[in-house]
Amino acid sequence: PRITFTAGCHPQMHSCTTIRHSSTATNHDTSSTTTTSPTPPPTSTPQSPPNIGSYVSGPTTHFGFESVSINEKEGRVKKVFENVADNYDVMNDFMSAGLHRYWKDELLRMTGVEPMAKAVRRRASLNYGNVTSKDGGSAEDESLLSILDVAGGTGDVAFRFVDAAKGQERAKSSGKDEISVTVCDINPEMLRVGESRARKKYGSALLDDTSALKFVEGNAQCLPFADESFDLYTIAFGLRNVTDVDMALRDALRVLKPGGRFMCLEFSHVTNAPLASLYDTYSFHVIPKLGEVVANDRDSYQYLVESIRKFCTQEELVTRMKAAGFEDAKYTNMTGGIVAVHEGWK
Repeated sequence: PRITFTAGCHPQMHSCTTIRHSSTATNHDTSSTTTTSPTPPPTSTPQSPPNIGSYVSGPTTHFGFESVSINEKEGRVKKVFENVADNYDVMNDFMSAGLHRYWKDELLRMTGVEPMAKAVRRRASLNYGNVTSKDGGSAEDESLLSILDVAGGTGDVAFRFVDAAKGQERAKSSGKDEISVTVCDINPEMLRVGESRARKKYGSALLDDTSALKFVEGNAQCLPFADESFDLYTIAFGLRNVTDVDMALRDALRVLKPGGRFMCLEFSHVTNAPLASLYDTYSFHVIPKLGEVVANDRDSYQYLVESIRKFCTQEELVTRMKAAGFEDAKYTNMTGGIVAVHEGWK
């Protein structure tokens, strides 16, 4: 099926990209189209985080070290990821010297998806009572555990969740899976790569029959989902590319269920001076050159390096999360602060 979502956007932004999900399965009827509008962000003026101000103020923002209009940044970031979509894993290897695989495994462990999935599977197998949906109807069509991975187009994090939840094994049975993983990304090229990888890795049943894995095009600042839709929201190496981080955090809170958890894995700021010096040398002198040699694209890799330096410090992001409404916001540094996992609760 082809589903098109049209999302409302905060008045600060010029417009919000039309958001759609398309399945590439050849045996599906593509004649029907469903349109819906998610609950728009609150109309009241958001409060700026204390002492640090709004992430976007005025008509310009940063694109790496360059100053651009807020309306221009989204398109330029989109172009970067169109350029690197087919080599995204190679890009991550360049950016992290291969450590991104370990960091993503740690994110999986910290989410607790594996033990949660075991509990959900057990509950489903025992057919616990008359479970109802939040609107009072049958919960048959609702997932008992709903996971949203934003800016996760190629599926690298989502596949870890699917594997931890044994989604492929569950796909051998009929009916909708009790656990769903939704990948949401603004870039259709990234989603194309991700869905192709998913079908190659798992086959089509996981996507088309049990709906355990979905790929949806959408903007992190105005997600195409109803309020209180997800138990877990993750975003890995994506938040720093969003034009307005404060807006994305507020929408993350909106789509989480009460008690839901937000977790962000992102490049951050190194806390050890000698390591910071080595990291800067590698970042500015090695990564762009590798991008030029391997992908014939120095500029995209140069932007990605610069975007890390322009992103929030660990403490600043905690402050912005609290201002957005998250409870118990905190962070955990990895590899000396090269990356950090920020988390908070709704």
